Amino acid sequence: MKRKLIAAIGVAGMLVGVAACGSDDKSGGSAKADDAKSITVWLTVDAQNNWPDLVKAADAAVKKKHPGLVINHEYYGWPDKNTKLDAVLATDKVPDVVEMGNTEMLGYMVKGAFAELDASKFDNSGAWLDGLKASATFDGKTYGVPYYAGGRVGNWRKDIAKASGITATPKTYPELTSDLDKIQKKQGSKFNAWYQPSRDWYAAMSFVYDAGGSIAKDDGGTFKANLSSPESLKGLNDWKTIEDKYMHGDKTKDESDRFTVYGQANSGMIFGAAWEGASAEDPKADTTGKLKGNLENFVMPGPSGKNMPVFLGGSDLAVPVRSKAQATATEWINAFTGTEGQKGLVAKGNLPNNKTALEPMKADPKTAVPATAAESSWFVPQAPGWGQVEKAQVLQTMLQSIATGKQSVEAAAKTADAAIDKVINTK
Repeated sequence: MKRKLIAAIGVAGMLVGVAACGSDDKSGGSAKADDAKSITVWLTVDAQNNWPDLVKAADAAVKKKHPGLVINHEYYGWPDKNTKLDAVLATDKVPDVVEMGNTEMLGYMVKGAFAELDASKFDNSGAWLDGLKASATFDGKTYGVPYYAGGRVGNWRKDIAKASGITATPKTYPELTSDLDKIQKKQGSKFNAWYQPSRDWYAAMSFVYDAGGSIAKDDGGTFKANLSSPESLKGLNDWKTIEDKYMHGDKTKDESDRFTVYGQANSGMIFGAAWEGASAEDPKADTTGKLKGNLENFVMPGPSGKNMPVFLGGSDLAVPVRSKAQATATEWINAFTGTEGQKGLVAKGNLPNNKTALEPMKADPKTAVPATAAESSWFVPQAPGWGQVEKAQVLQTMLQSIATGKQSVEAAAKTADAAIDKVINTK
């Protein structure tokens, strides 16, 4: 599921009371025993529908240490979860544990909604996936615990590749572009050898980070836009080459319906969330019946010679700062996201929150591609004004201008940098 960033300005008013009357003890995982008689845990319906047994196991582990403890669970859908949370964060009815999409964390951390946690108290914290660790960190402090991850991979049609004499997925970027050149020539100029919507900034920024660039740099707590740096410009030019050579569809689109477009069978490849291939071959999307059993995921190689760094989606668990049971809440989080919990989540088809658990998945043919891809990841700048950058769609506007030829790469990057610098340090 796609989770959109909650702009910091959108929660500012709601959180005024939190900063004014929050608990003074924000030590989280290092807090003293709180003698809680009960805790309330908010999770999304993903846990309720797909792994309720893992929730029960975490409950049992914590209750064993705290006989008589009552653990209340509430489950919410992604569209309404934050509305419910915003309504209670400054009250005495705040939950003790809340699940957050990793892109939702920043606005709440900026405004002081969550308790600081001691990362060393949680299993495998030294090996947390880079993208997830970044999502739970603000101003050098930890405010959340990674729960599970979802990565991005390449996916292509085996029949289209085979028709051009290609029998294996590419392992290097030169192999990938050589294969795409053959496919494009074979299928004709109107075919999308690689269907890559221009406004998909997650894919474009992977090229930027692969080249050693970034969206913005942190200079001692002050962020400065970095899209005009030589490294970032190289990544943007690499991305533009893909748009020019292989993307012949509408260059004003975003990625929201990419799997549906892919299912129309006029594209040979996509680079997106791991679930998109399976969704494309579903009969509801596969309008021509050509994709079922005919799609193959692969780890995206980058122009740098390494695997392409990918944006990781996923969830974190946080403890609201007004919780009166912070110590018990963090015990529950560790029971749920710790070593045993991660084994259960992996068995349910998720990527784990840490590289230690990811390692054996790389050797299993069933999980090797998403596990290997997730090893190299990036995340958005954890700057106080990032929510405003995303709300203004600065990156999408820049990328569309480049793809449509409205601006050169250099001019568009310079325009985007100026827009980012105006708001990125604003709380």
